[in-house]
Amino acid sequence: MDALECPQNEIWNTRKDWIESEIEESMTGFSYMVSDHATALFMDLQICYCAGAFLSVIILSVSIIDAHLRETEALDTNIGTAKLLNDFYTGQDINWLRQLRNKYVHINLNSPALKIDDQYDNREIMEVDVRKAIKMILHALFQSPGT
Repeated sequence: MDALECPQNEIWNTRKDWIESEIEESMTGFSYMVSDHATALFMDLQICYCAGAFLSVIILSVSIIDAHLRETEALDTNIGTAKLLNDFYTGQDINWLRQLRNKYVHINLNSPALKIDDQYDNREIMEVDVRKAIKMILHALFQSPGT
C-alpha cells in the first residue's frame, strides 16, 4: 500500500471494529463523566487510526488523556502535563506514552526518532504501539465510574 492511499475497506472496518470492541470492554455499566474536549479529539483519533495515520494517533493520545484528566479529575488547567499524568492517570506506562509522543513531536538532531522509511518498514510495530495507546486512552476515560 502506498502511504497516501486510503486503506482497503476491510482494513478500515477491522480497525473500526477493534476500537468499538475496546470501548465496549472498557465500560463496566456505570455512568462516567467524560471530557467533551477529549471526546471530540478521540473521534478524530479514531479516523486517524482507521486510516493508518499512526503517528497522529500517538500524538493525539496524550492530548486526549491530558484534556480528560484536566476537565474531570484535576480540575486544573495550569498543572504541567507530566505532573498531571503522574498524579491523575491510574493505569500503567503513562510515561512510556508521553515519552513516545515527545520523541515524535520534538526533534532531536543528534538522535532522530523518525525517518521516512518508518512509514513503510515499521508499520506493524507502530500499530502495536497505537493499540496500546488507544487502550490507555480508554482506561483514562473510564477510570472513574460513577462520576
